[in-house]
Amino acid sequence: MQCFTSLLSLLFISLFSLSPTLAETSHFSSLLLQDGVEAFAERELNTELQWKESKRVLAEEKVTAKASLILAENRTNRKDPSDHFNHYTGGWNITNIHYLLSVAFTAVPFIAVAAAWFVIFGISLSIICLCYCCCPREPYGYSRFAYALSLIFLILFTIAAIAGCVVLYTGQVKIHGSTTSTLEYVVTQADSTAKNLSDVSDYLSAAKNIGLEAVFLPSDIQKNINNVVSKIHSASVTLSTKTTDNSAKIKKGLDAMRLALIILAAVMLFLAFIGFLCSIFGLQCIVYFLVIIGWILVALTFILCGVFLFLHNVIGDTCVAMDEWVQNPTAHTALDDILPCVDNATAQETLFRTKDVTHQLVDLVEKITSTITNKDFPPSAAPLYYNQSGPLMPHLCNPFNSDLSGRACASGEVRLGNAKEVWKNYTCEVSSSGICQTPGRMTPNIYGQMSAAVNVSYALYHYGPFLVDLQDCTFVRKTFTDISHQYCPGLRRYTEWIYVGLVMVSAAVMLSLIFWVIYARERRHRVYTKLMYT
Repeated sequence: MQCFTSLLSLLFISLFSLSPTLAETSHFSSLLLQDGVEAFAERELNTELQWKESKRVLAEEKVTAKASLILAENRTNRKDPSDHFNHYTGGWNITNIHYLLSVAFTAVPFIAVAAAWFVIFGISLSIICLCYCCCPREPYGYSRFAYALSLIFLILFTIAAIAGCVVLYTGQVKIHGSTTSTLEYVVTQADSTAKNLSDVSDYLSAAKNIGLEAVFLPSDIQKNINNVVSKIHSASVTLSTKTTDNSAKIKKGLDAMRLALIILAAVMLFLAFIGFLCSIFGLQCIVYFLVIIGWILVALTFILCGVFLFLHNVIGDTCVAMDEWVQNPTAHTALDDILPCVDNATAQETLFRTKDVTHQLVDLVEKITSTITNKDFPPSAAPLYYNQSGPLMPHLCNPFNSDLSGRACASGEVRLGNAKEVWKNYTCEVSSSGICQTPGRMTPNIYGQMSAAVNVSYALYHYGPFLVDLQDCTFVRKTFTDISHQYCPGLRRYTEWIYVGLVMVSAAVMLSLIFWVIYARERRHRVYTKLMYT
């Protein structure tokens, strides 16, 4: 049961514990935007930038004001034994004990059958043993009809038990493959997110080459970048670690479940087949021993039927809940406690600010290019003069217009992605005093500062939408959609196969046990009657 709960929690709910990662990502993206606007744009936007500090508060207020959505309301309408057997109306919520108990209550019929079987058949066996030991009598007379009918039913139920074992084995093969595929998909998604976070961290780490004496960068930018990189690195490591740990736990649980079902199918198949043969050949002692073993195994198998019915219902509820959440992402649901998504307006504002910082940064780099590196100053203009000479540097392409709409690069402009490589050709060699001794438009120090600025700009431009996807749960929404459409049908189908196979096996073996006893009695009477008349 513990492995089933772990499986469900990882694949569908915790999503490798993305909650802390999402929260940290939201924080460092806000910090990055604040640093970028204040450091590079150099504008007084203190009032306007309050949205970053109050973003989470405003989002929570909006969520509270939004209409609540009960996930999988119709499907989860079941009797709740902890609420005087009233119908549970809270919808899917795996953290709600009433929901879990209402789902568990659907398995009660199998538990009741297991208990009734264990008690009634146990009492019957005890009575038969007492009568056989305390009141022995000669076995005379038998009914040919009862003998033939018991043999026919014994054959039919043995075949049914074998068929049930086949269904059970096939189901466990399918469910293992389906859960493994789902797990691999979730791991791939988590690894992709961790890689993107790591890439953002790498780009920002390169920006630490910015010097404190830079003419267009504030002195505290390097410290702020270090803080952002630290937060990104922490989020990436947390996600990767939890992915690895939970993946190992899930695989271990899946392997244990698979082994248990294979052993159960093999034991029940062996029991049905050997019991049938022993009954046919009249090996009464072995038959009675197998009856006792089967009596216990049938009870345990019925209990396992209930467990898999519980698992089947929870998986079905979760798939429906994910699908409804994807269709209504702005509603307040039980998933809000697990996935701290902000509303769409806040996410769009984050993307807007990311574009704004990128535009302002590229614009400032362009000012340096136009007013310093591509100008030929006289020696008296130091420190602007450092003997810059040679071909003019190409201008940096700004991916956004002043209104932050998309902009195509003009002819001769260099893109953010390859600006550093192109600018290397315009770097000179300097003397100890910092004056160019070879043709070039930039000193190595200025090149390092501008490259660091391009790194930050490229990271914001390239990964801005990715950060927004984390904030507004677009990433999680896509993952849930894929799981709901591609993996949920198989998970529900094959868990149903397993508990149907368990029902077939337990019912067939249960009836086989009864007819083992009946057939053994009729066969013994038949043999004794033949001896009497010969």
